[in-house]
Amino acid sequence: MDFCYRRLRLLLLTVGCALLWLAPAARCQTAEIDKSPPKGITPEEILRRFTANEKQWKGIREQYSFRESIHVQALENNEVTGDYQQVADISYSQGQRVKKVVLAPQANIDMSKEDLEDLDGRASFTISTDELPEYSVVYEGQEKVDELNCYVFHVAPKAIVKDQRYFQGRIWVDDQDFQIVKDTGKSVPDIRIVKKKKTEENLFPQFTTWREQIDGKYWFPTFSSADDTLHFTAKDVRLKQVVKFSNYQRAGAKN
Repeated sequence: MDFCYRRLRLLLLTVGCALLWLAPAARCQTAEIDKSPPKGITPEEILRRFTANEKQWKGIREQYSFRESIHVQALENNEVTGDYQQVADISYSQGQRVKKVVLAPQANIDMSKEDLEDLDGRASFTISTDELPEYSVVYEGQEKVDELNCYVFHVAPKAIVKDQRYFQGRIWVDDQDFQIVKDTGKSVPDIRIVKKKKTEENLFPQFTTWREQIDGKYWFPTFSSADDTLHFTAKDVRLKQVVKFSNYQRAGAKN
């Protein structure tokens, strides 16, 4: 299929989904999941192919820099009670993620270490051959997302290791490129610690992240959003998040 056409299709999907921030009732167009087995290929072969592609992408992404724009709002009774924003330029050096903050207005919402790591981690989330031993990945069926035909898998950690964060939810794998183009779920586990008869809670929202084909071969995350109500012991808090990943530039490339 022509690359430009495929990129345009996903771009339209991403822009449409971005309207979730402005109109929470809106939803991206997806079909019902067809639970029949895939034709001409086994779920095990799909899993092998896309996890291998994800491993390759992990190496490729370190050759790129990009801009990460984060906006988080807490709401009660539809009134904004907390706001957090940050814009940063992200690059990689010797395999390590380097973050240069370029805009960070004074926040009036508490953001835990796990909250910030979760937001940053959406740009680098993979289920590659490296991460696969940590997860149970089960084929659920096939679903059309916009014009993309995708295989759908349910993902959950096999075990929870202390101080480690995991993804739990669904991933959509393009049936031509065998790469993840969308994931929806949450970071787990939620954290509840009782200290001196007082419970410290750190809960995490459901989110969806979309990828776009950037370099003609690999799919990079471009947009992630959440609009979820977190049920704390004391009260419910509605949390909205938007994370945009833009201006991908390969090292050494000319603008």
